[in-house]
Amino acid sequence: MAVYTTIDDPAEYFETLIWTGDGNTPRSLTGLDFQPNMIWSKRRDDAAGHNLLDSVRGAGANAELCPSSAGIEGANAAETYGYLSAFTSDGFTVTEGSSDNAYWNNSSATYVAWNWKESATAGFDIVSYTGNGSARTISHSLSAVPKFIIVKNRESAENWRLYHAGIASDAETDEIYLDLNYAPVDTDSAWNDTAPTSSVFSVGTNHGVNKDTEGHIAYLFADVQGFSKFGKYTGNGNVDAPFLFCGFRPAFLMIKRTDTTSNWVIFDNKRGSYNEINNSLYPNSTGAEDTDTSLDDVDFVSNGVKIREDSPNINADGGTYVFMAFVEAPFVNSNGVPCNAR
Repeated sequence: MAVYTTIDDPAEYFETLIWTGDGNTPRSLTGLDFQPNMIWSKRRDDAAGHNLLDSVRGAGANAELCPSSAGIEGANAAETYGYLSAFTSDGFTVTEGSSDNAYWNNSSATYVAWNWKESATAGFDIVSYTGNGSARTISHSLSAVPKFIIVKNRESAENWRLYHAGIASDAETDEIYLDLNYAPVDTDSAWNDTAPTSSVFSVGTNHGVNKDTEGHIAYLFADVQGFSKFGKYTGNGNVDAPFLFCGFRPAFLMIKRTDTTSNWVIFDNKRGSYNEINNSLYPNSTGAEDTDTSLDDVDFVSNGVKIREDSPNINADGGTYVFMAFVEAPFVNSNGVPCNAR
């Protein structure tokens, strides 16, 4: 019998939460089937920075990193913007700030958080390390080759460095930035022109990934059949656009054009609960959620994603793109039972 997936309940490892702020401090946000190890959040209705925390560095006012900024760890003023104060068994607790564009629980504001559980089974590992300024390898615990790596220097205002295996056949020779809309840059200083393996990833001398004596955090992801997919595609500039096979009905999708400058784009199954999905957020921007139906539209279907627009961010004619996707339901579970379309 074919093996379609080893994870029949994906909500044990990844899930999106959405909520409306009530202004209370503290506030417990629940509903996950696991205690999250990484939380990436964004206020949807107003301009505000993205926020990313993980259980390795811990919760608290000084632990937040901002994917839309090169700023150091804990750069946001907690008393102004609020912060995540605890990871809990089925969610997290937040403390509200005084600003009208507070990051976590401003009254009547809308929010989203994408949540991951660290697990080799689900192909996700978090690695904290101190830089030494020299090319080196760093161990990870995936027991699989990472297809996507995010690294942030916690102590210096350095851009977020990313590795994506779909950028090129020699993806280890390039770096791309999460907080910028730039195309990939050819350099040996980020990944030391060395591809990651099932036990280590390599860093060079770049201060963004290996500045001497400074702390860094790395998030590593591997392809897991029926759970996660890290791929690439070429746009056709047509509303009858490419289909991205994932082997599951997605819960989360992030896309980046790689042949020129273009925004990163995130879609999910909670902000877009039916097709077509046009509720997009941009990791490299503090901007509010974009709901323009003439721009970035996709369908989440039982085995992947159908692009529905010809916008430059997701489907320019001849444009090259990479994507990462996580599952809501596997196309076929371990017992051979197919999932439904939306």
